[in-house]
Amino acid sequence: QVQLVESGGGLVQAGGSLSLSCAASGSIFSINTMGWYRQGPGKQRELVARITSVGTTDYADSVKGRFTISRDNAKNTVYLQMNSLKPEDTAVYYCNADIRDYSRRLATTYDYWGQGTQVTVSS
Repeated sequence: QVQLVESGGGLVQAGGSLSLSCAASGSIFSINTMGWYRQGPGKQRELVARITSVGTTDYADSVKGRFTISRDNAKNTVYLQMNSLKPEDTAVYYCNADIRDYSRRLATTYDYWGQGTQVTVSS
């Protein structure tokens, strides 16, 4: 089995910074794309940022220039540095990873999610 464990998040004032991390562990053969999604109150879950195994990144327009995604392949960990936070960034942030799991069919990749971590930005 595979687990994604997030850390970081919390409460910060507008303009402040927070850092999230997510470590994958378990029966991991390889990890393709890793990413962060968020779900604000009364909203659908949306992509924040994602990064491929070779470091290609993709960001939501709303966070470009403020958030930075990175990963450490040796540690199976993805990070999200969030700067210049705004109240509209308030949401539960979820880690996601596309993984080849050696306890399942290796010909297929599987989508795994973290449990979510709350980020609250006060005005």
